[in-house]
Amino acid sequence: MKNYHTHTKRCYHAIDNEEEYVKAAIQSGYTELGFSDHTPWHYETSYHSTMRMEEDKLAGYVQTLLNLREKYQDQISIKIGLECEYFPKYMNWLKQILNDYPIDYIILGNHFDETDETGIYFGRPLNKQQLTKYVESCIAGIKTGLYSYVAHPDLAFYDTDDPFYTQEMTRLCQVAKEYQMPLEFNLLGYATHRQYPNETFFNIAKKVGNKVIIGTDAHESSALLDMNTYQLGKQWLERLGLELTEDIKFLI
Repeated sequence: MKNYHTHTKRCYHAIDNEEEYVKAAIQSGYTELGFSDHTPWHYETSYHSTMRMEEDKLAGYVQTLLNLREKYQDQISIKIGLECEYFPKYMNWLKQILNDYPIDYIILGNHFDETDETGIYFGRPLNKQQLTKYVESCIAGIKTGLYSYVAHPDLAFYDTDDPFYTQEMTRLCQVAKEYQMPLEFNLLGYATHRQYPNETFFNIAKKVGNKVIIGTDAHESSALLDMNTYQLGKQWLERLGLELTEDIKFLI
């Protein structure tokens, strides 16, 4: 059992440190645990985000995980990742970060349009134009080849009974399939009854033939101990007849 969507208190909206997550994962029987805390961005403005780690905390994050990887090497495999949006103006900086640090993978978690300095949050009710922006942003991110999977691809908040939703999300799913990129079933959203995971979206994914990966999206170490929610989520996906995977592409 593997999980690649894990946050820490460094992002200001999660609790517990890295080692507490590792211990919980071992207790639950995970064989591999990937950390994907919200990436910092090297903003060109004075904007300060309160939902991602600071740029000067990245080195400590990576070193902490390298130390834990060595400490627990006989009990669990630890992977170092980041959850990143597709922000066009900052992609060169992100590529440099991936070159400078031993990052194993990044996941595509598109929360904001273009940049959180000025862009809308995609998890609030959207109009048609904004839904299309979300889909286009995801597609552009997928096509970079940098990301390992799409986190909560159904985060976009739109009327799922509208045929336009089916049209746009079908486009997203088709590109994800073309690039062999899994789509995430988000356990945090499932457990807290958010607008995602969304059955309409996953029926589209089934029709297109996408592979689905379960992501805990742990914001506290106890989430990795909640095997009941994990099993319920897995059964939900199996009921819909979706193909599950735990395999992702690594950068290094």
